[in-house]
Amino acid sequence: MRRIPISAWIGIILTLMFVFAAVFAPWVAPFPNTQIVGGVWEPSSSTHLLGTDNLGRDLLSRLIYGARTTILIAALATALSFSLGSILGFTAAVMGGWVDMVLSRFVDMLMAIPTLIFALVVLSVLPSTLVVLVCVMGVLDATRVYRLARAVAVDINVMDYVEAARLRGEGHLWVIFREILPNALTPLVAELGLRFIFQILLLSALSFLGLGIQPPEADWGSMVKENKDGIVFGVGAALLPAAAIALLAISVNLVADWILNRTTDLKGGRGG
Repeated sequence: MRRIPISAWIGIILTLMFVFAAVFAPWVAPFPNTQIVGGVWEPSSSTHLLGTDNLGRDLLSRLIYGARTTILIAALATALSFSLGSILGFTAAVMGGWVDMVLSRFVDMLMAIPTLIFALVVLSVLPSTLVVLVCVMGVLDATRVYRLARAVAVDINVMDYVEAARLRGEGHLWVIFREILPNALTPLVAELGLRFIFQILLLSALSFLGLGIQPPEADWGSMVKENKDGIVFGVGAALLPAAAIALLAISVNLVADWILNRTTDLKGGRGG
């Protein structure tokens, strides 16, 4: 514990605070999510610590419930993208040939279209439910994970211990999950934090454009959209969810950097 740097401690504490608020939102939030408890854009007070929003709802409560929605969808989409992208990337690297060519060209086709535009086109046709959002965000982001996983797996696939496993008669599944995956965890863990933050930013952008989380439910992107007009009148209600997005991004990246450095040091120690 004493070897953990200060920056990592800051990231861990902040991330745990966000997760705690998301999990226990109904008990932590001072007011219900959609309840109107005051006037429009009231300033900070003892009753409303962060003031109220454009409809008179408590901003602190909306931020807490927004954390639950934002973190849940981003976490599920990240899990889907890493599961799908890693398995397909490892499979392409191990099997090679036409399997690698077909998967790589399909991923190239998806990556040729900007992610946000692709998501907007799909969500303009499909309903913006939680399942649809997670599937669209996860599949689109899996292309980036696929590229990373395939690049790492190609290098590992030519190692002596992989060749030894093949000579023992091990199949593709053994090579993927017992030989390649454990040795590819370091770059994947480093990418995990970045992909999670990307999912939060993508969800916030979709909600800001009206195709993400729908009212009266809250996420940080929709809160920025709802309160953006207050900036003209000097009301900073839209800046609070934007600050929450930035703070979560910084804290998760601090933790991811520490995990990457620690894993690298451990590997270096074993090698010595």
